[in-house]
Amino acid sequence: MEKNRVLVTGGAGFIGSNIANALTEQNDVHVVDNGYLGTPRNLADSVTYHEQSVLEDDLPTDVDVVFHLAALSSYAMHEDNPQDGARVNVEGFVNVVEQARKDGCDRIVYASTSSIYGSRTDPSSEDIDVSVHTGYEASKMSRETYAEYFSNHYDLSLAGLRYFSVYQGYGGTEKHKAEYANVIAQFADDIAHGRPPTLYGDGEQTRDFTHVSDIVRGTVLAAREELDGIYNLGTGERYSFNRIVELLNQQLGTAVEPEYVENPIPEDVYVHDTCADPSKINAATGWEPDVDIHEGIRLVCRPYEN
Repeated sequence: MEKNRVLVTGGAGFIGSNIANALTEQNDVHVVDNGYLGTPRNLADSVTYHEQSVLEDDLPTDVDVVFHLAALSSYAMHEDNPQDGARVNVEGFVNVVEQARKDGCDRIVYASTSSIYGSRTDPSSEDIDVSVHTGYEASKMSRETYAEYFSNHYDLSLAGLRYFSVYQGYGGTEKHKAEYANVIAQFADDIAHGRPPTLYGDGEQTRDFTHVSDIVRGTVLAAREELDGIYNLGTGERYSFNRIVELLNQQLGTAVEPEYVENPIPEDVYVHDTCADPSKINAATGWEPDVDIHEGIRLVCRPYEN
């Protein structure tokens, strides 16, 4: 059986490499990455790596499906240089989709963000009103708007996935992200090495922590089902940073106390709480999370217990 040819942009990064590696068994997988937030060491040998920026011409977009993960993916990256953030996240998205369209590809799955919901303790559904307070959020909202344009004007299928707090731990492909890694990965590494994890404020902020394996499965399903529009990928449950530290200590058999510091991010833009309503993607694909927080913590801690 002939393999599908797929492209993963940002495919040497944390989430992108997990998607690329998961697709290798049944697909001819190509990765575009400029090496800023990723490394080809994250990739399986069978993946074809192209060291390119998504802003370049002549990208390998003659594929059956594009998974567009390339982005400057944090508040700090955008506030330090808003122009670069817009170029990579917005112009880069348009460039990739336009080249793919011209090459005959009509299926694109791309990463959006749950941050545009702001701070919400109730589960957020895709149809609630959203607003943007940071350059990062503005760039991801712009992607969604351009995706709507490409879908309506060219009849392409573009699924925008609002990922919720994706984690894997330093035993996977997350370690190279360092200070940009998920807090579960950072806290686990600190506690395992006897360092107090640093928590902002009182540590009672909450996240809908979603294991990368569930993110990969949902992303692949979105392509397989040729979804169009916006979908949440999250568990529908939220846990405080304090609770995560407690669970990590229990799993590792430690008693490392956290250090509480003043939040360096302005309060009016800091997302204090997130929680997904995943019912839309469940109805469309049957997706639901397989890895609960206890299993996820066990997987994160396993490399430290060997």
